[in-house]
Amino acid sequence: MADPSALAAAMQRLWVQFLPQMEQRVATLEAAAAALADGKLTAAQAGEATKAAHNLAGVLGTFGLTEGTTLAREAEPAYAAGLPIDPGLHARLAEIASHLRNLITTGA
Repeated sequence: MADPSALAAAMQRLWVQFLPQMEQRVATLEAAAAALADGKLTAAQAGEATKAAHNLAGVLGTFGLTEGTTLAREAEPAYAAGLPIDPGLHARLAEIASHLRNLITTGA
């Protein structure tokens, strides 16, 4: 049976290792939501946001942050649908990005 403290230490090392990537992915979602709010979201930005949300959903689930996975999965299809994206979604997408930022910052 695995030593729980060793497993916790290994997960902490992985968290630290992946934190910069997670922060960059959230920044991508924040930038996409801001661009959408300004009416300037490009297809390339939407594609990057789709990829960022998809990757966040997976990695956050790995760390047991199921709320983060749920939020990222909500954002992914909004961006994946292609342009134009309903401008009414910008507030929700900005809220999702903000909440993901908070989850990653606190690690919970």
